[in-house]
Amino acid sequence: MHKITSLLSGFAALLGAFAVHAGPVNINTADAVTLAAELNGVGPALANAIIEDRTKNGAYSTPEALTRVPGIGMRLIENNRSFILVSEPSTQG
Repeated sequence: MHKITSLLSGFAALLGAFAVHAGPVNINTADAVTLAAELNGVGPALANAIIEDRTKNGAYSTPEALTRVPGIGMRLIENNRSFILVSEPSTQG
């Protein structure tokens, strides 16, 4: 029983290590550090590629437009859909 408990604890710790806080981020204005910190599956190299593509080809009109960056596919977009913004949220109150 102790082995099973240890195994489950290790698995939970492993999952926790991969669970990164993701928050809404405007992919058209965020810097590379913010993109890497806020989008799951985006590290520094991919974040820099997003900035480079955005600079060269213009703003992203939809989250799906990120697929023009090599290394970004629909799976990454779907995993982050609720965190990806293409404009600033309205501040109606």
